Amino acid sequence: MSTLMVQGTTSDAGKSTLVTALCRWLVRQGVAVVPFKPQNMALNSAVTAEGGEIGRAQAVQAQAANLAPHTDMNPVLLKPNSDTGSQVIIHGRAVTTMNAVAYHDYKSIAMQAVLASHARLSQAYPVVMVEGAGSPAEINLRANDIANMGFAEAVDCPVLLIADINRGGVFAHLVGTLELLSPTEQARVKGFIINRFRGDIALLQPGLDWLEARTGKPVVGVLPYVMDLHLEAEDGIDRRQTDKVAQVLKVVVPVLPRISNHTDFDPLRLHPQVDLQFIGPGQPIPAADLIILPGSKSVRSDLSYLRTNGWDTAVARHLRYGGKVLGICGGLQMLGEQVHDPLGLEGPAGSSDGLGLLAFSTTLEEEKQLRNVRGRLLLEDAEVCGYEIHAGVTSGDALSNAAVLLDDGRTDGAQSADGQILGTYLHGLFESPAACSALLRWAGLQDVQAVDYHALRERDIERLADLVENHLDTDLLRKLCGV
Repeated sequence: MSTLMVQGTTSDAGKSTLVTALCRWLVRQGVAVVPFKPQNMALNSAVTAEGGEIGRAQAVQAQAANLAPHTDMNPVLLKPNSDTGSQVIIHGRAVTTMNAVAYHDYKSIAMQAVLASHARLSQAYPVVMVEGAGSPAEINLRANDIANMGFAEAVDCPVLLIADINRGGVFAHLVGTLELLSPTEQARVKGFIINRFRGDIALLQPGLDWLEARTGKPVVGVLPYVMDLHLEAEDGIDRRQTDKVAQVLKVVVPVLPRISNHTDFDPLRLHPQVDLQFIGPGQPIPAADLIILPGSKSVRSDLSYLRTNGWDTAVARHLRYGGKVLGICGGLQMLGEQVHDPLGLEGPAGSSDGLGLLAFSTTLEEEKQLRNVRGRLLLEDAEVCGYEIHAGVTSGDALSNAAVLLDDGRTDGAQSADGQILGTYLHGLFESPAACSALLRWAGLQDVQAVDYHALRERDIERLADLVENHLDTDLLRKLCGV
């Protein structure tokens, strides 16, 4: 049994992508491998088969390893609901909400969950491929660390350090990070990987030679900058789009302060007939065919944000001119008359007026609803699959005109009588080609092209494995993986 850990010099250095790539590279060689991230902080999550919640990146890594997502792959998930506080999810279940200072003291308890999950995975798989979080050089977070070197030291595993050259200062990032580690931590760094390089590698070679001489560590390889790789981003919203045809459906999405599961929109970004725009604070709200209100980790405060930034007026005007509005999860709750949070699960306890566009209200309850579901959109009877992650329980007359008929016998969401507004709790609904096409036709697109999003993701995972094979020292990687 062997464990290899990837840590980054910064957030967004490429850790998630590299772990995804290494998982598929090992699978190609007939090696059973499982992804693992001790602690994740992200509002993008996925639902496992047993009804737990993990980071979205680990679900993608599981696909790369040809595995179903499991809570052991990400035993600790932090979902920020304010600038200083987060919901703490252990083994897939929300256990508490605490501020950063309290969590710092709680990490010794969280570490027990991390080590228990790692032990189970190590017994079941010959290789555990681990992703760190942020950077191991965050001096203020090193005490009781469970996410980076604290974990690596606890399980005694080798570490690869990845840095993004596209940001600039890559040698400073690598040398500086190494310098800030303890002697034992430095010793477990077995090599460097430089990510997102563009240009002639010969121009980089003097720097690589200097780095190896300066640190005594090998450069495992240099990964090229890939323009059209579209895997779900762990946290930051990916605004890149594929080339579009002449006639497109214009879709706008407000960037809420606590937007969650923004990967819902990835299939739209990649659709050749959809122009998807994320609209941030202070940006004018453009005319569109469809406005989508996304999921939110703090619905009442994000409702206040919408009003402050004029979205309530913009949505009302959009509907007067015949536009369509779709609400997903928290966005569905916003469409209703009231949102109640009596227990203070997402902020101060209290109630807020919704946008009043559909006749229902939502109450947040302590027990979160986590399900992978299948069913049919009542639009065109189109097959849909997705997942639910919500604390809200919604009730009211509008639900009698449902949006989705689920295979488990339940109905989900609502449609307005005039057909302009639709709301659903289902995340991932655009990933189903039939449902995506039906929703785009409903929003006004003619002659919709079907796009297989899962096939696109699988193609990109295969391309990542090719990059490992072509650009990294695979003999060293095999040695570090014990294969």
